[in-house]
Amino acid sequence: MTGAKKTRKPGRPKLPKGNAKARYLRVRLTASELRAIETAARASGQTVSEWVRGKINATS
Repeated sequence: MTGAKKTRKPGRPKLPKGNAKARYLRVRLTASELRAIETAARASGQTVSEWVRGKINATS
């Protein structure tokens, strides 16, 4: 038993402190609103989260 390997936890490793997002924003959208956001995000080569963050940061 001297050569026993440590088992790793499943899933993605934790991000460094300060890099993880800590808050969630839940928003109800109509089907057409969600489609418009997804289409805009896809057209800009971003995820929906990245696209929304970009729009929020552009207005600050």
